[in-house]
Amino acid sequence: PSMLPFLQYSEKRDLREKLYRAYTKRGDNNNERDNKKILSDLIKLRVERVNLLGYKTYADYILENRMSGNAQNVYELLNRLWDASLPVAKRERQEMQAIIDREGGGFKLASWDWWYYAEKLRKEKYQLDDTELRPYFVLNNVRDGAFWVANQLYGLTFEELEGMPLPHPDAQVFEVKEADGSHCGVLYMDFHPRTSKRGGAWCGTYRSQSRRYGEEIDPVVNLVCNFSKPIGDNPAMITLTEVETLFHEFGHGLDNLLSNVTYGTTFRSSDFSELPSQIMEHWSMEPTVLKHYAKHYQIGEPIPDNLIDKIVKSRLFNQGFITIEYLAACLLDMKYHTLTEPQDLDINQFEKDYFDEIGLIPEIVSRYRSTYFNHIIGGYAAGYYAYIWSEVLDCDAFEAFKETSLFDQKTANAFRKHILEKNGTADYKSMYINFRGREARIEPLLKNRGLN
Repeated sequence: PSMLPFLQYSEKRDLREKLYRAYTKRGDNNNERDNKKILSDLIKLRVERVNLLGYKTYADYILENRMSGNAQNVYELLNRLWDASLPVAKRERQEMQAIIDREGGGFKLASWDWWYYAEKLRKEKYQLDDTELRPYFVLNNVRDGAFWVANQLYGLTFEELEGMPLPHPDAQVFEVKEADGSHCGVLYMDFHPRTSKRGGAWCGTYRSQSRRYGEEIDPVVNLVCNFSKPIGDNPAMITLTEVETLFHEFGHGLDNLLSNVTYGTTFRSSDFSELPSQIMEHWSMEPTVLKHYAKHYQIGEPIPDNLIDKIVKSRLFNQGFITIEYLAACLLDMKYHTLTEPQDLDINQFEKDYFDEIGLIPEIVSRYRSTYFNHIIGGYAAGYYAYIWSEVLDCDAFEAFKETSLFDQKTANAFRKHILEKNGTADYKSMYINFRGREARIEPLLKNRGLN
């Protein structure tokens, strides 16, 4: 929470370098906390394991029951996106170098400079400042905006309940009702940080929907974030990124609330599970929806058209960098987990050689280097690609609404029936085809990221 703002705004180049070098050397300092040998041993054991089980690679073992199916399909997607993104990142590099030269900097752009000059370029191009936007994003209004979208799509209503047990006095709880007034479920919302609460944002369930033994069990869902509390007499206000976070987690909440299966907590593949959450992010930034919930906290006026126009245009900004630094980590994850022979790895050399091979430019460091890549240790091995795989789905799915109307009932009903209600009880590819009438196409994602 503190490093990126420093890299973004600090004029002290030497301090930016010192901080960023320390950040990218985590777990790689040849001391008692060094992770290189641990990772090498882990990868070696994984290869030995899948050899015993008869799989070609660890990735093929992991992906067998995922939507992607195998490592080749993952590589095909990642490589196509890499080829589309790298030229964009190189153009972004040129634009930032031009600012350095114009200011008489006398140095070449480095990885620790990217955020600082990207922020300068963003302000220069769009005259968009977070402090200008924040007064329009009152937390409770954004929450009600998410409720409104769910009502327009699925007819759901949300009524705050009093006298219910809460995890903390700051939390809220809502009864969720169907369009006909019948009970759908209960939704807890716990939005503010506290000492006993871990950081981040997530959605879980206190009780999953099911109908075991003929009894209808309605879901009790908890949505957790860490947004700043109100200050003084002002209401809690959030950033543009946090708006998307709220809608994202609310999408997971709808996925749990609208589940319609016999056995609850059914496994859903990681490369499909982000579809219900990520598609909700699209509605959060639609001008029609912004006009509904983004109102100035003092005067109550809807966000003006000129700010909406800046938001829409700025969403394509820096997408080359954002995509490449993410894809680099995805490809590194896959490279480790498509090894076919057990071996002792020189982790740093392995990483360097691979990034040289794929052409990663030196001004961009992979979102995660090997020695602090938690996903490949903590259950997401050969799985970090899942976010972009799901993004192909959510961009293509949202395109179905744009082809008709933003809240087209036929499309919404199909999404609910074939995606949300099914949970993980059907083949993922079939679920998507039943909704869309065809397989997902990559073009909407490329357009959405400005990579086309």
